[in-house]
Amino acid sequence: MLPLQEASKIYHDNYMRNSRAIGVLWAIFTICLAIINVVVFIQPYWIGDSVNTPQPGYFGLFHYCMGNGNSDRELLCQGSFSDFSSIPSGAFKAASFFVLMSMVLIISCIACFALFFFCNTATVYKTCAWMQLLCAVCLVLGCIIFPNGWDSEVIRDMCGEDTGKYTLGNCSVRWAYILAIIGILDALILSFLAFVLGNRQSDFLQEELKAENKDFAVSRIEIRDTKDPRFGVQRFH
Repeated sequence: MLPLQEASKIYHDNYMRNSRAIGVLWAIFTICLAIINVVVFIQPYWIGDSVNTPQPGYFGLFHYCMGNGNSDRELLCQGSFSDFSSIPSGAFKAASFFVLMSMVLIISCIACFALFFFCNTATVYKTCAWMQLLCAVCLVLGCIIFPNGWDSEVIRDMCGEDTGKYTLGNCSVRWAYILAIIGILDALILSFLAFVLGNRQSDFLQEELKAENKDFAVSRIEIRDTKDPRFGVQRFH
């Protein structure tokens, strides 16, 4: 084997090993993002009460629990995504829709992992990258639209009269809202990484194809030289 071919084989082996390792990490963190997305969508802990709120309670995208005004701090829970009329604000409805869309996109991205066995690897990476980018966009829209509904009557009952659009009054942001913001950053990083992996895979395949074509051309020239007597060594007597 020629030194150039040896170097090419070593590069190929190292690239494939590193690419697989990075791809496995990318897939694992994509699954983690899907879990984050499901938790953010389901859990009603986007905002909640504090020590200064008139009533105890907490709110999610569509489900919320509030106190009944008694001192026993018993909470009455309402709201369901299947019943849009039970969601107290139009902004909450829109935010719920966009977060749901982000969840559907990231789960679809995980389903696309099966395509690695049937389709071009670069194409699958780029498809997943676009899905993750759209997932991030939907999460951003959900996080931006959600505070627009803070001026609803039920929010003001819990958080006080100072509450308004993008003003939380006496209430505080809870962990689900923060987790949604972390999910946005995660989706953007994973999307960028998938684009990089897809482009590198495309470049590597093109280089490999050029090398194969070059080796094929060289082999044809060598075969022609061995078969054609005109290219042989002539002896002079």
